[in-house]
Amino acid sequence: MKIIISGSLGNIGKPLTAQLVKSGHDVTVISSNADRKEAIENLGAKAAIGSVSDADFLSKTFENADAIFAMTPPNMGGVNIIQNTTDAGYAFAKAIQAAKIKRVVMLSSIGADLPTGNGPIAGLYNIEKIYEKLDTSITFLRAGYFYFNFFNDIPMIKGAGIMGANFPVSNRIPLVHPEDIAWAAAEELQKSQEGQNVRYIISDVKTPSEIVKAFGNAISKPELPWVEFTDEQYFEGMTQAGVPEEMAGLYTEMGAGLKNETIAADFLSNDGNIEGKIKLEDFAKEFASKF
Repeated sequence: MKIIISGSLGNIGKPLTAQLVKSGHDVTVISSNADRKEAIENLGAKAAIGSVSDADFLSKTFENADAIFAMTPPNMGGVNIIQNTTDAGYAFAKAIQAAKIKRVVMLSSIGADLPTGNGPIAGLYNIEKIYEKLDTSITFLRAGYFYFNFFNDIPMIKGAGIMGANFPVSNRIPLVHPEDIAWAAAEELQKSQEGQNVRYIISDVKTPSEIVKAFGNAISKPELPWVEFTDEQYFEGMTQAGVPEEMAGLYTEMGAGLKNETIAADFLSNDGNIEGKIKLEDFAKEFASKF
């Protein structure tokens, strides 16, 4: 198959590309960074350098492709983030339609069933709705809360001896490792199916209480506490750390959605199937190696 991968060689794109090349597919990786061309080619794939917001570039790249892994960057600018994400979705949809692509796997998220109250995930909700109008086979691959997000807590642990966010210690959080996403995406891209469906990819479901215990044991800080911040404290902490105000506001809203469990509700109530192989205890070792 001729398969197009967006997302460059990130935490998902790199293992996904390696898997598909190993399986004998003709893989092209889209990257906005020309410096990644050599690394992409070293994996046995072709490089397409351009912007995922450029429908003409995407249409040309998609020509004669059998399947597309559609992933929009998580932070599309410091302002107008939801609109920028949505516009990239329109560009993808236009190119998919022009190239008559038969199989699409879109990287989405838990909470993408909600139009609001989910922070940056609202952009993925919009893209799902755009893609639903396409006459092609689509899997909306809704991923959990990335384990890698917890790397952002390392300075807090080192500086204040705590972990925390604006959701409580008792909430159930569906978690995922990027390698599990890559595995599921590779499986979906190679499927032959009709229509459109939602598939959740979750590696584990844990509470912050269990998360701090796993990380604390891994870094020899067994008493590591989880602190629930107010929305205001959480927002101020991010902006003081240099996060742009609009993005900090979206992350604060996402945390509130995790707190009231609306973001996780669809998965927890209707699916709840944990397919990923990399559990929290496995990732804790990876976390400790970065600490």
